[in-house]
Amino acid sequence: MARERANLARHFAPTMVDEIASHDRMLEVVQRQDVAVMFADVVGFTRLAEQLAPEATVAVLRGLHRRIEKAVFDHGGTLDKFLGDGAMATFGTPRAGPRDAANALGAARAALDAVDKWNAKRAARGAAPVRLSVGLHYGSVVLGDLGSDRRLEYAVIGDTVNVAARIEHLTRELDARIALSEALVEQARDQGADLAGLEAVGAHDLRGRNESVVLWRLPRHSGSHSEG
Repeated sequence: MARERANLARHFAPTMVDEIASHDRMLEVVQRQDVAVMFADVVGFTRLAEQLAPEATVAVLRGLHRRIEKAVFDHGGTLDKFLGDGAMATFGTPRAGPRDAANALGAARAALDAVDKWNAKRAARGAAPVRLSVGLHYGSVVLGDLGSDRRLEYAVIGDTVNVAARIEHLTRELDARIALSEALVEQARDQGADLAGLEAVGAHDLRGRNESVVLWRLPRHSGSHSEG
């Protein structure tokens, strides 16, 4: 049981671990539901890593992961996986809530705030800044324990996940700290989220997808603030 709880704690906020552990089959049921998906990534990490010793690169990644993890868990999200110099998180898993989109936006802002404060400390000692970008989308996914009989893993899959990843990549083109779909914005607005600083940037084509997606952004020159 202790090992199972430790494994759950890698992915879920502490407030969810007890509930999931007390329902043996909560994650085993494969289901479809609407969730918010967040991808976070460091812009120019390859260039940054070129300047660092391997040990220093690992230290930067651990510092980044720790800050993203806290932002996700503080807003009731699930940390799906770390992706090298980034992460994927979902909000509304394994169970949908009344503020999933608002929480995703809040987590994105909180992660940016945490990295801004970290960068201030890094600058004081002459270290290069870590430039984080975030992509957000809201829509239907399939979730549950997926894999083989030998190796099951909790996963969230579907077009919504792919779109969120593509949106994150567009932060470079949009000069954005956060790029987010109008679907996410509409849900977050209905849930009472603070949309300060966000601006609509129209429809954009996404690589590998026929339909364009209407996007919003938090501009790169804009500050960020936490909200939940």
